[in-house]
Amino acid sequence: MKTKITVKTLAELKKAKKKITALTAYDYPTAKILDDAGVDVVLVGDSVGMVKLGYPSTIPVELFEIIYHCKVVRRAVINALLVADMPFMSYETSKKDAIKNAGEIIKYGMAQAVKIEGGEELIDNIKAVIDAKIPVMGHLGLMPQAINLIGGYKIQGKTDRDAEKIIRSAHILEKAGAFAVVLECVPEKLAKIITSELSIPTIGIGSGKYCDGQILVSDDMLGITQGKTPSFVKQYANLSDTMLKAVKQYCQEVKQSKFPK
Repeated sequence: MKTKITVKTLAELKKAKKKITALTAYDYPTAKILDDAGVDVVLVGDSVGMVKLGYPSTIPVELFEIIYHCKVVRRAVINALLVADMPFMSYETSKKDAIKNAGEIIKYGMAQAVKIEGGEELIDNIKAVIDAKIPVMGHLGLMPQAINLIGGYKIQGKTDRDAEKIIRSAHILEKAGAFAVVLECVPEKLAKIITSELSIPTIGIGSGKYCDGQILVSDDMLGITQGKTPSFVKQYANLSDTMLKAVKQYCQEVKQSKFPK
């Protein structure tokens, strides 16, 4: 029988120096495959906007869309920890809004935790969510919701000043009660420092091998994503080509009256 993963489980995995696996899911079939495969954390990410909804970035994603996809994924996830992204402008405006919107994701989306982008500049709102008994996974480094501010998908923390800010924010998140923190696109050396200094797990994406765990967008690693994927992604399959070939064969057989026989 598989073990149900909880926030406490992740802490135990870090303590035991066992790596944490995490992937995104936005639909029932994918979520079930991930859960059956033994993935520790399933994230309903705001990346749904780019890989499923056709948005140019994560910014247009709305709260109801996260809740909808979370509800779908929840029906499939039995063992993994289900975490959902809080979308852009659902937590920045006030403590009250942050608590309300996080609460709706937990109550109606049936997630077990939320992920929030930001560090020291948003710590009051983040702590308010944690104080409302809602588990929070932090997110530092490259924050896709801030893409218009930082001017592109670039590695963060390359200067001493920027690195110090990320380290400081990581400690502040831990002190506030975050149970884990995603480190996206930061130098491997910086991720190693943060991982060694924190008692909570770090989950890396494009941040090297020293994090306590790794996360990827499932569509990227399965080869479903259309167009260019980030350079740090390892493609474990090429399902896009397989699907394209199958659909072309179907169309050909229908037109040639070979299907159905």
